[in-house]
Amino acid sequence: MFSANIILLYVDSPTASAAFYADLTGKPPVEASPTFAMFALDSGVMLGLWSRHTVEPAASTGPLGGSGEIGFRLAGAEAVQALHDDWVRRGLTIAQPPTAMDFGHTFVALDPDGHRLRVFAPTEA
Repeated sequence: MFSANIILLYVDSPTASAAFYADLTGKPPVEASPTFAMFALDSGVMLGLWSRHTVEPAASTGPLGGSGEIGFRLAGAEAVQALHDDWVRRGLTIAQPPTAMDFGHTFVALDPDGHRLRVFAPTEA
């Protein structure tokens, strides 16, 4: 059996996206070049940012830019609201404000390439 441990996003500028994610995570990339950057997230998952102009085979994106979503699980609705407020102060585009949904409390922000950053606190069973 295997498990996913790397998320790859195809981005317009790995350098610009690396600066965005370094600010967001508070960590520098563990690898960086003009066409690729890699972050080691606290969960152990690696986040790769690969130039959409050099990835082989060529990648396509949705009509609004990015076509992926990264989920960030938090402990409660208060933590979701606090992170939302922080990301608004940082100038991130908010695609969905904090909202109560059937799975829990959530909001969605966008990275520079339009990939969704979903923050959520699941409803306790």
